[in-house]
Amino acid sequence: MDQTPSLDVYLDGVAPSLPQGNALANVVSRLAKAAVELADLIAAGPFAGIEGRSSGTNSGGDAQIDLDIAANTLMCSALRDAPVAAIVSEETDLPEILHTEAEFCVAIDPLDGSANLANNVSTGTIFSIRPRSRDALSSFFEPGTTQRAAGCFIYGPQTTLVLALNGSVDVFLLDRRKGEFVLIRRNVHIPAHAAEFAINMSNRRHWNSAVRAYIDQCLLGAAGEHGEDFNMRWIGSLVAEAFRILTRGGVFLYPADARRSYREGRLRLLYEAHPIALIMEWAGGAASTGRDRILDLCARMPHQRVPLIMGSARAVRDLDVLHQGTRPLFESSDAPLFARRGLFL
Repeated sequence: MDQTPSLDVYLDGVAPSLPQGNALANVVSRLAKAAVELADLIAAGPFAGIEGRSSGTNSGGDAQIDLDIAANTLMCSALRDAPVAAIVSEETDLPEILHTEAEFCVAIDPLDGSANLANNVSTGTIFSIRPRSRDALSSFFEPGTTQRAAGCFIYGPQTTLVLALNGSVDVFLLDRRKGEFVLIRRNVHIPAHAAEFAINMSNRRHWNSAVRAYIDQCLLGAAGEHGEDFNMRWIGSLVAEAFRILTRGGVFLYPADARRSYREGRLRLLYEAHPIALIMEWAGGAASTGRDRILDLCARMPHQRVPLIMGSARAVRDLDVLHQGTRPLFESSDAPLFARRGLFL
């Protein structure tokens, strides 16, 4: 095989070794073609009539802009011609039933982080592909471990595809001259350790004591329990944060907190946390709520929210240990966590 095969050539090579491989390759290929169109639309912006106009709110109460709607139309249209039984999209209230006997079901966030576009920050499309079970809708309420593939397209200085398929994670780059994705990194592994964390520090007063204690120790640097100085990162774009971790390592936290609308977390389980968690685990990392492995969770509703801690396995493990030493869900801001339990037991 060519050292830098196109996505379609890559999928043709992998499909024979996978259950329902041809159908799975078809779904990924159609999403990729829609992503090429969406990348062009994002780059053109107002020249294509996309001006960031408000289009109301989605099912979760988040603001929608015109490009959210355009992205949803592109992605769902591509999937309607694929072997897909049903779609759950962030931008629609209810699942869409397509071909009831088709092999797969897809959960998708068509344009994650669209609010960042005004600041020219990377956005993305996140998708999860799982086999259809006894009926299309029940497939979405099974654990994340049932996912057959997952990935994200990142629309930034370059347009990339991070694809978790067949137990490994590969990265593809859009060759704009040819209008196709080309494989550039095989079998990506998250660096085992990096002294780097990402969290929105402005919310510290709302965090539970486990998250607060971990970050406080990071901020103490070499004088703290970690024994080294840390850098902080916060992009505010889930796909960009995930890609940075795949490249550099570290840990990302979007925890539940004491605010009423954040007590179950803010990210959506089916089309954000589940697919990103699959990418993390297949790249040698981990993803957790702080108490539970993300891939073990089952959604109760299509747009269920969940906390997400992801990154190097060691960092996620340390945060899990701290959560196990605290009472669910919130404690007094003065609770002396390290008087009871520290990172190193």
